[in-house]
Amino acid sequence: MSCNTSVTRLCVSSVNEAQRAPVHLTPCEIEHNGPAQVSQYFTATTKNRKQEQTVSFRGRCLRGQELSCPQGYTGLVLKEINKPGSDQEDRTVKVSSVFDKLTYWNLETPPNSDDTVVMAMDWPELAEAIHGPVED
Repeated sequence: MSCNTSVTRLCVSSVNEAQRAPVHLTPCEIEHNGPAQVSQYFTATTKNRKQEQTVSFRGRCLRGQELSCPQGYTGLVLKEINKPGSDQEDRTVKVSSVFDKLTYWNLETPPNSDDTVVMAMDWPELAEAIHGPVED
């Protein structure tokens, strides 16, 4: 039995240098790595209705909702630092931006409490209830 292990290192100094940035989680794969002019493609046609946002993206309706990170948590956007000659299994990442809320988009249907991303935002509170100290 072989054991495949890889190590991901975080450049800690990048945390303090990172700027806050808006984050969108889309239900599609966009073959692009790097900055994008999100406001040009999403803000101009966004309609807000009862905490739900709608946008048309390449002719398809996306429905979104702004989700806050759980209390005490901060989201990180990581970028891989390419180092020539390094082992392909191991890598180093830096924090390119931070966020405390994100817009979560679904295709055609509005986000709801059954979506895994929505449920994930409740996990720290649930984990504390399960694993926290028991009061008599």
